[in-house]
Parts: sequence; C-alpha cells; structure tokens
Amino acid sequence: MTLPSYSHLTASLLAVAFLTSFGSSMLYGYNLAVVNSPAVYIKDFYNKTVVGRNGTGLSEDTLTLMYSLTVSVFAVGGLLGSLIVGMLVTRYGRKGTVVNTTVLVFIAGLLMGFSRICGSPEMIIIGRFITGIHSGISLSVVPMYLGEIAPKNLRGFLGLVPSIFIGTGVFVAQILGLHELLGKEEHWPLFLSVIAVPTFIQLMLLPWFPESPRYLLIEKHNIHATIRALKWYRAKCNIQAEIEEMQEEQRSLLSVETLSVWKLMLDDTVRWQVLSVVVINIGMQLSGIDAIWFYTNSIFENAGIPAPEIQYTTAGTGIIEIIAGLIGCFTIEKLGRRPLMIGGFTVMGICSTGITLALILQAHLSFMRYVSVCCVVGIIAGFCIGPAGVPFLVTAELFKQSHRPAAYIIGGSLNWLSNFTVGFVFPFLQMSAGAYCYLVFATICASVAVYVYIVIPETKNKTFMEISQMFSKKEAVLETQSLIHVDQLKLRKLNGYGGLEHASVEFDSSLSVP
Repeated sequence: MTLPSYSHLTASLLAVAFLTSFGSSMLYGYNLAVVNSPAVYIKDFYNKTVVGRNGTGLSEDTLTLMYSLTVSVFAVGGLLGSLIVGMLVTRYGRKGTVVNTTVLVFIAGLLMGFSRICGSPEMIIIGRFITGIHSGISLSVVPMYLGEIAPKNLRGFLGLVPSIFIGTGVFVAQILGLHELLGKEEHWPLFLSVIAVPTFIQLMLLPWFPESPRYLLIEKHNIHATIRALKWYRAKCNIQAEIEEMQEEQRSLLSVETLSVWKLMLDDTVRWQVLSVVVINIGMQLSGIDAIWFYTNSIFENAGIPAPEIQYTTAGTGIIEIIAGLIGCFTIEKLGRRPLMIGGFTVMGICSTGITLALILQAHLSFMRYVSVCCVVGIIAGFCIGPAGVPFLVTAELFKQSHRPAAYIIGGSLNWLSNFTVGFVFPFLQMSAGAYCYLVFATICASVAVYVYIVIPETKNKTFMEISQMFSKKEAVLETQSLIHVDQLKLRKLNGYGGLEHASVEFDSSLSVP
C-alpha cells in the first residue's frame, strides 16, 4: 500500500506510537478478553480456597457473583483512572503520565501472578481493579500524547494506532488462552500476569523520547525544550511555523487556566464540542459491541460450529479486528474522521438489525444461522474501522490545550460508565426483549451516525485553532438564527396593531448566515 501523505512520518513518531500503544493500549484489549478462557479454573480456585478457609464450599450463586466481580471490577478501576487522568497529565505531562503509571501494571501483575501460591482470591480482584485504573488512564492519555506530537496531516493515522493495538491485545489473549498454550489449569496465574512484559519493554525505551511539544510550550513555557522535541519528531518541516501556531494558541489561553470538568460543562463557547464528546463516547459503548464480544461463542454455537472449534473461530474474529483497524488507520487521512465514524456506526446498525432478523427466522430458515455469523463479523469490522478509535482522537482535536484534560475526563468516564451499563443491563434486556434487544443497539448506532453527519465537522488536516474557530462559527450562526427568530416574533406581535403584516424586513448583511 502506498503512503503518499505520510512523508512526515519519522522513525521517532512511529516508535512512540508503537511503544505507548504496545505497553498501554494493548493491555486494555488483553484484560478485556483474558478472563474468558480460564473462567472455570479461576472459579475452581475460588471454591477450593473458601473450602480450605471455612470447611464449606461456595454456592453456585455466590461463586458466580465472585467471578462477576472479578470481571466487572476492571471497569470500576477504569472509571477511576479516567477521572484522575486530567490531574496526572497536567502535573506529569503526557509522556510522564504514561511512564509513571507503569508501576500499576507491575503491582497488578505481581498480585495476580502470586495469587494461587498465596491462596488469595482477593489478590486477583485487587489486581484486576488496578489494571482497570491503568487502562482508564491509558485510554485517554495515549491518544492525547500522540495527537499532540503528530503533525496535523498525520494526527488521524497516529491517533488510530492505539485502537489497532487494543484489537491486537484481544487477539493475543485469545491465542494465549488456547489449550495448547496458556489455556491449561496450571498456567492461569501466568496468563493473567503476562501483562507486565510489554509494559517493561515500554518502560525501558519510552523515557528516551521527548515530552509533547505542545505541553512543553503552552503549559511549561519552555521554548528550548519545545524546539528540541520538535526537531526530534519532525524530519523536513517548518518548525518555526508550528511553534508560531502553538504560540497563537498560547496567547489565546493567557487569561485561561486549565479548566475543571464543571467549568468545561458550563462553558457556552464549547457546548457543541462537549455534547459531541458525550454522544460519540456513549455511542461507542452502547453500540452493542461489548454484548457481541460477550456472546460471540453462543452465536457461533447456534450457527452449528462444533464446540471444540469455537475457540479457534473466536480467535479468527480477533484477526478481523486487527485487519479492520489497519484499514481505518491507513484510510483516515484520505477519507477523514466523519466517513469512518458515520460508515462504522451505519454498518453496525445494519448488522444489528440483521442479527435480529436472523435470530427470529433461523428456526424456519436454516441458512439464517450463517447470516447471524456474518452480522457478528460485520459489527466487529464496522466498530474497529472507525468507532473503536476515532472518538478518542476527535476528543483531542475538538478542544484547545486548556480544555483538553477535562474533555478526556468527561469522555473517558462516560465510556467506562456505558461499558459497565451494557455489561450489567444486557442480560436482563436479552431476557425481556429476546432477539429484539439488538434493535436497541441498531437505533443507537443510527442516531449517532446522524448526529455526526449533522453536527461534527471534518477535522482532517486542520490545526487545533482552526477546529476551534469552526465551532465558533457554528455557535455564531446559531446565535444569529436565534436573533433573527426573536426579531421575527416581535414583528408578528406588531401585526396585531396594524401596518406591518405584509411588510418585508431586511436584515443587516453582517447577520446573514454563511
């Protein structure tokens, strides 16, 4: 594949994108999938430990509750991580936050790795909670860091690298979980704690790379460090022009401190940006992708795939995630952000409707079982091409430096809350609505696609200041339309007193909507 628009892609930029994604983003995907394969062994360990302590085993309900806590506590940790990321990136910087939070992975790896030797189920649960905190921080800080070090024509490409590694993490967990590798009973503690390996590689290499130039100049006011960082990350480009663009943003923020979440939500000048972040981050999780991942095995089983082969088929979906992520990554700078999000959510909506029809008709038409498998593949591919990574990238692009940390807190916390909500509500929704439950996801996907089409402008090849000005114009247009509407209402009131009913009113040209 030729890359005509990637001439500014230096080895340093690519190395940072791979290191941050490999040691941080990949762990999120890995930890999502790692608990599926050893579920039986972990439950057996819980039961044997309680028998050893109390002399009696756990009831089936209590055992299920303990295992559900082990799975879902990851999302609770993620929510906490997303809430503290703003404070961390302001204090330690973008790269500094990535490096300093690696300690969380090592602590979690030790707890889960030695849990069986210590006979402590609590160590697994606490370890999962800590990995959740790390993932909550990483999902925000890695796209923020890559978005700030990238030149504007590569921001989309580098911004989607983390989503490829998230899919890779899921795939690695599926492969390592095969019985031939770490899927045996004696290996599950190692299977849970192997997360420390990529993070160790990241810790050895990432500190040698510079901090975000935007952070160094706009927040630390260190022009010399900024120039050094830009020379490190750029090959042939006008560094002076990029510094002037940053200084323009810095001047616009002289009287503005880094905003808190509350102040950001009350700021009328960015209300459309905030609403957009809310919609795309909630839509990303409520699209139904988590429900699909969770029930892939049962859908494949219904399609008649032999039970011993389902684990390999499921691993095959991991390859689809990676391929779809690569397609999104290599086309985003050509197609733009909007087409990937609109197209991705649209495909997911169509395929969710297809699953509903397939489940309803498969009792009468045997080939519908295979249609449901194709729809699962379509949902996963549609998600990974756009909605999996673009929302995190767009969150960085829609805000200036002073607003960006708070925006990531809002987007990240809503992402994790929605993730937890789907995991908690979907089983009940499936029981009450049956096959029709997927129509809920189809409706959400269609709604988000329409919102993106109407509201969110294309940010490809735009500077952060240009994007901010695009939204300022939208705000001005809406205010102008509101003023015109108010004036029209006033004139209609005068109509009752005669004289103006058929008069034509001309507004000043400065108020005309562009």
